[in-house]
Amino acid sequence: MTDVTLMDFHADWCGPCKTQDPIIEELEEDYGDAVTFEYVDVDEEPDVANEYQVRSIPTIIVKNEEQLVDRFVGVTQRDTLEDALEKAGA
Repeated sequence: MTDVTLMDFHADWCGPCKTQDPIIEELEEDYGDAVTFEYVDVDEEPDVANEYQVRSIPTIIVKNEEQLVDRFVGVTQRDTLEDALEKAGA
């Protein structure tokens, strides 16, 4: 486990989430063990979504051991996510 985490808040019925999925999957392949990827289905884990105040999906949170580094709501492009991961220390 690393100290950089990308949390992907999504739901099966969410159309934009399906657009976001391949971008996240590519990042997971490229970053491997450098980043922990957590997938949070807001329907199955509403407590986690509430804890992070997720009100719209897809929401992506990038955090490290010290803090929440970045938060994105809506479909987010790979370059933007890579920048956030680098800023977090990946």
